[in-house]
Amino acid sequence: MTIIDQGNGAAGPAAADLIKDTTTQTFVKDVIEESKRQPVLIDFWAEWCGPCKQLTPVLEKAVKAAKGKVKLVKMNIDHHPAIPGQMGIQSIPAVIAFVNGQPADGFMGAVPESQVNAFIERLTKGVTAPGEVNVAEIVQEADAVLAEGDAAAAAQIYAEALQHDSTNIAALAGLAKCYAVSGAMEQAKQTLAMVPESKRNDPAVKAVQTAIDLAEQAKSLGPVAELEQKVAANPLDHQARFDLATALNAQGNRAAATEQLLEIVKRDRKWNDDGARKQLVQFFEAWGGTDDATVEGRKRLSTILFS
Repeated sequence: MTIIDQGNGAAGPAAADLIKDTTTQTFVKDVIEESKRQPVLIDFWAEWCGPCKQLTPVLEKAVKAAKGKVKLVKMNIDHHPAIPGQMGIQSIPAVIAFVNGQPADGFMGAVPESQVNAFIERLTKGVTAPGEVNVAEIVQEADAVLAEGDAAAAAQIYAEALQHDSTNIAALAGLAKCYAVSGAMEQAKQTLAMVPESKRNDPAVKAVQTAIDLAEQAKSLGPVAELEQKVAANPLDHQARFDLATALNAQGNRAAATEQLLEIVKRDRKWNDDGARKQLVQFFEAWGGTDDATVEGRKRLSTILFS
C-alpha cells in the first residue's frame, strides 16, 4: 500500500477540514483526488442504520486524534446510491480507505474503538501530519551529506533529528558514524550506548560498531610504513599483511586494504582460520553494502573463492 507523505505544514487542520459529507458529484474530488495527499476514509451510512450511528462518532474521534494524517468523508447511500453500488457495498456501515487514488483497505460493521484506532494507525504509518517534523526526511538529508564526505555538517543534521526523536535508531547510528569517521571514537561509543539493547542488531548500528572495533584494532599496530616494509621483506608474512590491511583501513585507504587481504586469501585461504576473508567481510560491514569499495571488493573476493 502506497502512502503519500503530506510534508510539513504550518498548523494542524481544523476538524471541518478533516471530516465532511460528499455526494456522487463531489466523490472524485473529495475522495480520489484528496487521497493522493493523505489517506481518506469513506464512511457509507444511512439514517435508518443504528450501527452507523454508533460507528460514525468513533470514526470522527479517531480521525481528529490523527491530526491531519487521515481524512473522513461520509456518504449517505440512500441519497447517493451510485458510488456504493459501483463499489459493491451490500451492507452498512462500511468503511473503505483510499490511498493514492485507490481503495487500499476497509472494514464492515460497527467495530470497537480500539479496532478503529488500530486500523487508522496501520493506514497512516509513515505519514507526517501537517505541522509535524518529518524526522525520516531529516535523517535522509544527513545521510546524503555524510555520503558526500562532510561528517561535521551531517552530525549537526543528525543531532537536529534527535532533538525531535531522541530514540531514532537511524539518527543515532548516523551520528555515531560521523564521530567514527572523524576519529572521535569515544563520542562514537557514547552515542551507540544510547541505542537500546534490542536494536543493537540493526544493520546501521552494527556497521558503526564494526568500524569502531576495527579502529581499536588499528591502534595497537605500528606505522603503515613499517608494516609495508615487513611485507616487502617477506611477502609470506601474512600477519604483517593482515595488520597492514587493518592499518590502511583505519587511514581510509579502502582499496589498498582490500588488496592486502585479497592477497592473503589468494596465497593461503586457510591462514588463521580463514582470518583474511573474515576481516574483509568486517570491512564490508563497516563500509556499508552500497559503498564502491564494498561492491568492488565483494566481486573480487567472489572471483577468487569460486574460480
